[in-house]
This record gives sequence, structure tokens and C-alpha cells, in this order.
Amino acid sequence: MQRRHFLGLPLGVALSAISRLLGAGTTSSDSGNIVSKQGDRDTSKNVKLFLCGDVMTGRGIDQIMPYPSSPEIYEPYMSSAVHYVQIAERANGPVPRKAGFDYIWGDVLVTLRDAAPDVRIINLETAVTTSNDYWPGKGINYRMHPANIPCLTAAGIDCCVLANNHVIDWGYDGLRETLVSLRQAGIGTAGAGGNIAEAMAPAVFELEGNRRVIVFSMGSTSSGIGRAWAAGRRKPGVWLFPELSGKNLDSVAKQVESIKRAGDIVIASIHWGGNWGYAIPADQRRFAHALIDEAGVDLVHGHSSHHPRGLEIYRNKLILYGCGDFINDYEGISGYGQFRGDLVLMYLPVLDASNGSLREMTMQAMQISVK
Repeated sequence: MQRRHFLGLPLGVALSAISRLLGAGTTSSDSGNIVSKQGDRDTSKNVKLFLCGDVMTGRGIDQIMPYPSSPEIYEPYMSSAVHYVQIAERANGPVPRKAGFDYIWGDVLVTLRDAAPDVRIINLETAVTTSNDYWPGKGINYRMHPANIPCLTAAGIDCCVLANNHVIDWGYDGLRETLVSLRQAGIGTAGAGGNIAEAMAPAVFELEGNRRVIVFSMGSTSSGIGRAWAAGRRKPGVWLFPELSGKNLDSVAKQVESIKRAGDIVIASIHWGGNWGYAIPADQRRFAHALIDEAGVDLVHGHSSHHPRGLEIYRNKLILYGCGDFINDYEGISGYGQFRGDLVLMYLPVLDASNGSLREMTMQAMQISVK
């Protein structure tokens, strides 16, 4: 339903919007790429990543895949996930049913093949479950059938961060099935678990040359995650920050200190902030800086906004404040058109494994389209 194509000549609006979001670093455009060079890449010493924002493979996306979930949802304006497909079709024409698992990625797969990142990380914003135990009053119900997990492996996804405001849309049974389904597919997870210890545990990826990528995932209540979803000592849930405080910073620092060693790249993936707007709250900047200065984090991977927000290179470390949606079922839904939510970015940073500094940055601009 949501294919991505390289943006060709009509890039003026997209690049002007993106360029004004950028922080430090030199930028240039070439066939839809925005590149910031920090040095030459040495593959024996560096780590290349693929990062993106929210991947919403539930609801309308799930309905066009080979094994759609039962379509009922409990939202104020929709009672069936099929309605989201119908809205998209009214706007853009027919959408295939029982589409191949690679369909939703479109030309992303070409870029990933050519870029060959060492680790591919997404914010998976859906439950992967057959559970019917929807969260009362939630208002939004994202669910993908576990049999559709090949849509993730089709893109070689290595890690799904889960501390977000949709992973428990279908209750704690849905969360448990999500964790089991992803792990059975060989996909690492972070940010959610059967208790707080599991939710705080990172996903760890070992690479050649004694290098590792370590991914922690946490969510902020500012993104809409209810406090009831916070994991506890004997309670399933997500690693939740009610505020961006020194106490929560200390919890991250302790986790990093317990595992980080020479040659490791540590990523803090945070679901925070509202859906729309380019302003970056001061507390997010302070917290991101402190994660680097005090907690030993090498890259901050922020998401929740429905469109790309600013990035910053701080002390040679990359901070992505809001990566924007990457896959969603919003085609045909009106409102907020000025933010061009159909324009998405692939983030492909190269980091120096010896110190986590940014050496090279490619941002591939693409557009959501059914064509």
C-alpha cells in the first residue's frame, strides 16, 4: 500500500523543507541524497547503520498483506481497518490485495542493498498479534498478523525498538505475542518486556572486528504513552520516562556502563514529543546532550513526529530529534498537508567504532506512493 520511490527532479519543496531542519554539518543534494561528510569510511573500523522513524505495518497496511488480521478496530471514527485502505484508494487509485511482503518497501530495498548497512533499526509502531484484547479507550488500534512478519525480514530488519504508544494497543497478551513473534523471526527487540529488567535490556548485534551495536529503547509520556504502560518489577510494559529527568538519565547511564566496551556503538532510541511541528523542546535537547556527555551514548535516535524534524551533530555525535513516519496508512487522510508527511527519509550514518563519532551521513529522500 505504501511504496517508496526515489525523488527525482521535483525536489525543490522537499529539499528546502529538509535543509532547514539540519543542524551542524555540510549538506549537499544529489538525486535525492543529502550527504554530510565527516571523513573517509574505513569499513574495518566503522559501523554503518540504517535508521528510520515509525514503521506502522498494522491496520490498513496489514489488510493488504497475505495474512490480514481480523479487521475490527475500536476507534472513534473507524470500525474496520479495511476503511483505511478504501480511503487511500479514493485518493490514489487501486491498492493491491495480498501484496508481496516486499511491496510496502518499494525502492527502499534497492537503497538498502546498495548501502549494505551493518545493522538495520526501525521503530515498529504496531502490535504483532492475533489478540482481540484491545486497550479500552485507547482510540487507535494497530495490529499486524504474526504471519505477516516476513514484511520485516524482506527488508532485513535487525532490530525493532518497541517503547512506543502502540505496542500494547491489543493488551498485554498482544505485547507478549509481539515479543515472541519477533524473536522467533530472528529480529532483536528493545524497550518492552515482561518486566522492567527485560524492557531496559538492550538488543546487541555483534559485528566483525570485535565491533558491536547496542540498542536501548525508551519512551516518553510526551509521545502519548500512558503511564499505565510502564513496565514494573513484576509487570509487563515499556521502559517509560514520565519526564526527562536526571533520575532517568542515571538509569540509562547505569545500563550503558554495565555493557559498553571498546569498539561498541551505543544507541539510545527514544519515542518522544508530539506528532506535528518543527520546534524541538529545550528539555529534549538537554536530555540528548546529557545522554552523550554523561551516559556514554553515541547516537540518539528520536521518533514520534509524523514528519522529519531537526538533527544535530553534537560533539561529533549524531542526534536525530524526529525521524518522521516511514510506513503508514495515512494516504487520503486530510489535515497537516503543509508538513508533507508523504516525504520520508532513510538515515544512513557511518560511525567510527573507536569513539562513536559521526564520519559520514547519507539521508535518502523518498515519497510514499501506491504507484
